[in-house]
Amino acid sequence: MQVEDTPLLDLKVLIPKRFGDHRGFFSESWNRNAMEAAGIHADFVQDNHSLSSQVGTVRGLHFQTPPHAQGKLVRCGRGALFDVAVDARKGSPSYGQWFGIELSFENGKQLWIPAGFLHGFITREPDTEIVYKCTDYYAPDCDGAVRWDSCGIDWGAAGDVILSDKDAKAQSFDDFDSPFEWEGTA
Repeated sequence: MQVEDTPLLDLKVLIPKRFGDHRGFFSESWNRNAMEAAGIHADFVQDNHSLSSQVGTVRGLHFQTPPHAQGKLVRCGRGALFDVAVDARKGSPSYGQWFGIELSFENGKQLWIPAGFLHGFITREPDTEIVYKCTDYYAPDCDGAVRWDSCGIDWGAAGDVILSDKDAKAQSFDDFDSPFEWEGTA
C-alpha cells in the first residue's frame, strides 16, 4: 500500500497495489497493520455504499459531531468522482482549507479522512458508486452539513449541480461553529 501525505495535516491518499492478469485484478483495500504503519489508527464499525446515477451530483459537505464524529476511508467502486475534504478542526494550521482528488474505479485511489473534516464529492461519470468505511455509527442527532459552495472549492462542475434538499439548505462555512478541535502538533 502506498500512502501519500496531502497539504492538510492528517489527511492521506492511499493507493493499494493491484495484482492483475487476463481475468482482472485483486487488491487489498484495507489492512490494519499497513494503516497503523502509516500512522492511521482507525477502528472501523460501519461500511457505507451509495450510487449517484447522474453526472454532476454533489453530496456534501457532510460531518458528524462528537461524540459520534467519524473518520472515513473512501474509495470509488464504479465510475469516477472528485472527492473533497475540508479541515474543520479549530486550531489546526490547515483549518478551513480543502483538498480534492479524483477517485475512480480505474485509479483505485482512496482517501483517509480523519474525524473533524467535512466530506463531499461530485460525480464525474453516470452511475458512480462510492464505498467507505466509518469509525463510528451513523447518529442522526449528530448529522450535519455545510453548504458545498461556501468553502472556495473548485468542483470542476460543468453546469448545474444536482443536490438534495438537505445539501441545498445547509449552512455556509462562515456560519458554521465547528465542534471539532485539533489535537495534534505541527
